[in-house]
Amino acid sequence: MTKEQPSIVIVGRPNVGKSTLFNRLTGTRRSIVTNEPGITRDRIYGKAEWEGRGFEVVDTGGIVPEDKAGIPGEILRQARVAIQNASCVVQVVDGREGPVPLDQELAQLLRNAGKPPVIAVNKVDSPKQADWAAQFYKLSDQVFPISAEHGFGIDTLLDAITQDFPVGTIPATHNHIDVAIIGRPNVGKSTLLNQLVGAERSIVSPEPGTTRDAVDTLLEYHGKSYRFLDTAGIRRKGKTKLIAEKLSVIMARQHLERADVALLVADASVGVTSHDATIASYAEQSGKSVIVVMNKFDLALQAAQAKAAKERAVPGKKNNMSPSKLLSEYEPIVRSKLKFVSYAPLVFVSALTGDRVEKVFTLIDRVVQARYRRIPTGELNRWLSGVDLDRGTSPASRQVKIYYITQASSAPPTFVLFTNQTKPLHFSFQRFLENRLRAAFDFVGTPIRFTQRLKKGAIRQEENRPPIKARPRKKR
Repeated sequence: MTKEQPSIVIVGRPNVGKSTLFNRLTGTRRSIVTNEPGITRDRIYGKAEWEGRGFEVVDTGGIVPEDKAGIPGEILRQARVAIQNASCVVQVVDGREGPVPLDQELAQLLRNAGKPPVIAVNKVDSPKQADWAAQFYKLSDQVFPISAEHGFGIDTLLDAITQDFPVGTIPATHNHIDVAIIGRPNVGKSTLLNQLVGAERSIVSPEPGTTRDAVDTLLEYHGKSYRFLDTAGIRRKGKTKLIAEKLSVIMARQHLERADVALLVADASVGVTSHDATIASYAEQSGKSVIVVMNKFDLALQAAQAKAAKERAVPGKKNNMSPSKLLSEYEPIVRSKLKFVSYAPLVFVSALTGDRVEKVFTLIDRVVQARYRRIPTGELNRWLSGVDLDRGTSPASRQVKIYYITQASSAPPTFVLFTNQTKPLHFSFQRFLENRLRAAFDFVGTPIRFTQRLKKGAIRQEENRPPIKARPRKKR
């Protein structure tokens, strides 16, 4: 993330309304909000503006200072990173409950870090309840009663915390590539993100479903700007029980809509599952470019080498299962499971060790270029004249004639066909035409869409032709 702007970091114990305040300040619904505690885990970044002053807002997970184990400990570590770079730290507390020991511990932790907190006493829904804030002055001399849900007191809070921010720091629109990292839980999406950005940006844990919000990360790499969205693992519908998990799946699909490219991450040590294919279909249906990333290739190689050695069982003989050999055997298997995204490039990586991860950037650049490619109409029709359309037409159907083709839009590339057909083209003919188009032009990684202008004139003429009348016989 760029650090040119002031940064406001929102902290607090679980379930006091931090994400609601984040959404209120940024004017978005980026953070998941439910009654379940512990929903936000990673740092969530957003942009905001108040009275001409632009600033960054960071939402953190619910902090329990003394809980150092597992995910709570990772949440605390993630929050510390954000606090170090903060211009202002807003500690959210629950006005209905009053001060609790965890609030006091967190306020002391912030003071020790050199970031005395501004206390936002949340859930104060009317001016009559504003006196609830008085009991929180033991935590800080800056205390503001607010209602993050209804907006009460937000203007007073913003006036106080932004008064020293420079005017005119509203960020310019970034020209970046949006990349969503999607996949099943625990396939290594967050590890891949951390490897791509070169920092521990997302919480990584062996526990499936660690990521719940979509984590946005801006990155400059070789002069280009990328925004990575590490989404929650998309579970099967029958496997999502908690409200937070169900919302995570819904929001993961919503965040996919924001992206240009989807990195479909699968576990190479397990292989492509039917659920992987379902998730790939989400990206294809939304018109996103797709790159298939087979993660944990190091584990798959170890398993293959162990199997080869066991089968030979010849003492002293070197194992000949090389990475290149495994790749040549593995790729056709992956392709067969993901036939409907056959246009997607495939890369095998180890996000844990970083092996081959740099290839992902090269593929992203290539598929984005293809996604926005425009083919001149003249060039398209010269190509069309050389296509044998009879090869794609089934014997039972009417012979297809395409009089004219033009590209209507890009992202994804969409083509308009002017045909002699009175009904939409069969999907098999569209697939034939798509394959010929891909063979002639580089549309790697991106789906292709066709729209058809049906020929109706000839049919209407036949239908509207007046009935033929018998000529009267001439009298002899």
